Amino acid sequence: MHYLKYIAVCFFIFFATVVLQAQPESVSRLYITVEQYQADVRSLERAFVLEESPKYFDRMEQLHNNWLNRLDQMNYSDLNTSEAVDFILLRRNIRRDLQELQQSRSSYNAIKPTIRFADIIQNLQEKRRVGVDIEGSRFAEQLDTLAEAIRKNKEQIKDQGRLEPHESRRSVEVVKNLRQTLDNVYTFYDGYDPDVTWWGPESYEDADTTLSNYATYLEEWTVDQSHKDDGSGIIGDPVGREKLLELLEYEMIPYTPEELIELAEKEYQWCLDQMLKASEDLGYGDDWHAALEHTKNTYVPPGKQPEVIYDLAIRAIDFLEERDLLTIPELAKETWSMEMMTPERQLINPFFLGGRVIRISYPTNTMDYEAKMMSMRGNNPNFSNATVHHELIAGHHLQGFMTDRYHPYRDVFRTPFWIEGWALYWELQLWDMDFPETPEERIGMLYWRMHRAARIIFSLRFHLGEMSPQEAIDFIVEKVGHEYKNAEAEVRRSFEANYPPLYQAAYMLGGLQIRALYNELVVNGDMPDKNFHDRILKNGNMPIEMVRKILTGQKPPKDFETNWRFYEELN
Repeated sequence: MHYLKYIAVCFFIFFATVVLQAQPESVSRLYITVEQYQADVRSLERAFVLEESPKYFDRMEQLHNNWLNRLDQMNYSDLNTSEAVDFILLRRNIRRDLQELQQSRSSYNAIKPTIRFADIIQNLQEKRRVGVDIEGSRFAEQLDTLAEAIRKNKEQIKDQGRLEPHESRRSVEVVKNLRQTLDNVYTFYDGYDPDVTWWGPESYEDADTTLSNYATYLEEWTVDQSHKDDGSGIIGDPVGREKLLELLEYEMIPYTPEELIELAEKEYQWCLDQMLKASEDLGYGDDWHAALEHTKNTYVPPGKQPEVIYDLAIRAIDFLEERDLLTIPELAKETWSMEMMTPERQLINPFFLGGRVIRISYPTNTMDYEAKMMSMRGNNPNFSNATVHHELIAGHHLQGFMTDRYHPYRDVFRTPFWIEGWALYWELQLWDMDFPETPEERIGMLYWRMHRAARIIFSLRFHLGEMSPQEAIDFIVEKVGHEYKNAEAEVRRSFEANYPPLYQAAYMLGGLQIRALYNELVVNGDMPDKNFHDRILKNGNMPIEMVRKILTGQKPPKDFETNWRFYEELN
């Protein structure tokens, strides 16, 4: 009997321990507030098919201001640390949304001369929204008036001279939205209202075709940009220092662009010193480029790369689990998969991408010899060993797996400094834990680390107006050792693939933030590694300074301003 009681007690303790370990982080009372704000925005966006109009701007501005007032009236002192973080981040998002709305209104007002006819469509949409029974003959007459007004507007634009690129882009956006709205009006009545169906088709077709042609014309009627091509064929759009400062404040990075470039140069120098040591170990002395060429030539034959990627993924998982560094659910290990990247996509992404699916860059039969060799050399096993875990586990795949299950509402606070920073942090962490075993593997990890530092330098200098795309290509060929075509694809990806200006800098900066937090709480504190890593994943996507507030239990003040100087060498 005593034996059975002992077994029962042990089973109860075991079961209770499992249950407690499975419990999610405490649920924030603010999650409903976050969800309600997003739902309100989506509701208005659905109601206003025409998002480029004074009425839309007025209504959305009213919504944002109402929400800011609602937050201001909340009893902030009653919130715990996690809830206070949600409050700070939601308010930040609303302020950002309001600012972007105001900027959109300003740019709309600036291009009004290109859309003098917009009020005709705006008035029609107002009637359609409330189901007014419009007279078919009057509707056809309005459509004819619209088509003529568009043609007249085109002649006026011709007389005023070519548009600046930003004017052209904004005008095209508005005209396309107006065309979508006109279609929404017409299809609402056509086929249902006999009067409109009888009078409308020819007039609508003329107005729709005229709008479509006008959008094409606006795209082409721009100032010649060929003089901005520095020979690379890449024409980016530098945002300038003030915009960078605005974006850094939003991301809670209290450094200037110049300070971040200095930081990156320090990180690059560390990498270079380590690269020289690895080069010496391989017998190449100070010629680290030769050691890098040696490592590039460790590529595997065509058709063998998927096997390499799988083996590297399992090696990383085993390394993490043997040291009990974080929780890796069995389902997470089971549910990632592989795809091969198309040749077209490799022109923008010469290396693999990841998440639940890791997309592998390797040559296809359609590539020429030079492209095939660059792809194989740039994705050799020693380079891939440094980043497979970045894409899968403990990187992006595990991130996505956990954020789907813990605090998913915080996805609206998402930032590349958390997304890319977490994955990059593991590159830093595994280096410190002697994950690379050979000089070639060390070179592979250092190659990517140098690349992350170089990204900060060339992307920020480009947006400061201090470096052209061609100079950026040459810079990473020389400083990182990229194959030229891979360097060209990397720069094109940075400036022409719709990445935000700070995205490329976010990898290393976010990784350094998490490493600084690790040193503070684990190395110099008493938090276990596993607890540290699990709590970051379970608390969800947000600026790292807010992660720090949650992990340290330091409730941010209601008037919080970013102030965490995480890089000691610049303090």
